[in-house]
Order: sequence, then structure tokens, then C-alpha cells
Amino acid sequence: MKKINLAITGCMGRMGQQIIKSARSDKNFNVRSLTENRIINKKINGIKPSLNTEEAFKKVDLIIDFTVPKCTFEVLKIASKLKKRVVIGTTGFTKKEENLIKLYSRMIPILKAGNMSLGINLLMYLTEIASKSLRNNFLSKVYEIHHKHKKDYPSGTALMLGKGIAVGKNKNFYNLIGKKYLNKKTFPYGKKINFNSIRKGEIVGKHEVTFSSGKEVITLNHEAFDRALYSEGAFTAAKWLMNKKPGFYSMRDVLNFK
Repeated sequence: MKKINLAITGCMGRMGQQIIKSARSDKNFNVRSLTENRIINKKINGIKPSLNTEEAFKKVDLIIDFTVPKCTFEVLKIASKLKKRVVIGTTGFTKKEENLIKLYSRMIPILKAGNMSLGINLLMYLTEIASKSLRNNFLSKVYEIHHKHKKDYPSGTALMLGKGIAVGKNKNFYNLIGKKYLNKKTFPYGKKINFNSIRKGEIVGKHEVTFSSGKEVITLNHEAFDRALYSEGAFTAAKWLMNKKPGFYSMRDVLNFK
């Protein structure tokens, strides 16, 4: 397989650093460009980071973006002009922004996932099955823990799981979003899906979906211990996306979950 020339955005961020580290040991990739939202006066992996520009992306095959929504749209604007593929791991988009990403996907192949982990995507699949089976006889809620540096809440993964609940019930997710709690020891079930986000320490990620009928509780959960699983998932997505036409894809497509 020919090596894939990569651009990594947000190269100074936690995931940017992890992707650079993982790329060193993956023979399928060649990191050609690194970008940040500010000037960096040092080389990383022998490459001097730049801002998001056409020059930064013109010699790459694919861009991996784990940044913030504002930066992601800078990247998509340039990528669509240059016809470059993009893997998006950024979270915190509004519904309007999600729809805008889908518009860009008419021009270029885009794979977007709130979480690149195989385990999390399997958890979402199981959440859909459970929600469909339990229907309206059970209330549900989503709990998640991340490191203290994570700014957005609920996490993109928690929202993915909430969407899984909605898909199982064949309902619009945005109409089912309930209350969003931060750092609460306990939080209630509701007629809608409530979320509780804990931010502490250096925890990589823990997610839990709970269904309750009042007489019994069913819990589905996942815990990550190594950030490398996210970069490895992004690389799996990148390799898969190389053969795809313009369109909007997810890890579900990569993993062939029906």
C-alpha cells in the first residue's frame, strides 16, 4: 500500500501530539504537514508547524482534525477547494454546524466521529439495540468522565450515545436532549435524556448509558485507559476513507455495523 501523506491539525493539542506519536510507528502514513492556530517557533518531528493555509495542505492526501469547531471549518474550507479528504474527531458542534459539515461532504470525502474507538462505536450500536428493545418502558440517562482539561460538555461521545438512544426509539435526538449537568455526584432520569459530565484528573474517558424501569436497571459502559486507541482508530478511518467518493461517513461505516 502506498503511504498516505498526512496533515495533522492542532498539532500542539493532546490528540494532535498523540497522533504524531502514533504515526511514527505506523508504516502506512507519512506526516507531511502540521498546523496550529498560532505561530510555533520550533520543529516537531522535523516539521515546522504552520497556520491552516492552502500551502500547508496542498501536498497531502488526507487531513486529520482534532481541534475546535472554528478551526475545523477553516480546514474544511481549504480542503474542499483542494479536494482533500478529512477525518474529523473534533467535538462540540451545534446542529447548524453539523449540517454545514454535511454540505462540505458533497464536495469531498469526510469521516466524522465523536469517538474513534472500536469499543465506543460498539457501545453505541448496543445502545441502539437496547433502546429499541426497551422502548418507552424504560427511562435513560448518560454519564461520562473526562480529564480536567476537556472544555466541552457533554462530550461528543456522550452525545453520540444519546443519539443512539434516540435512534433506537426512532425519535429526533435534538428533541430528546434533556438537562446537561456538570460535576454532579448524582443526577436524575427524566422524560428526556439527561447528561452528567465529570471533569477531573487525567482520566482518558469513561462513558455509561443507563436504562431504568423503576424495577430494574440495565447499564452499558466503556472505559478507555490509553489515548492511543483514538489515534489508532483515526488511522483505521483514514485508510478506509482513501478509497471513498465524496460523502459523509462515520466509524459505523468503517466497522460495517448495520
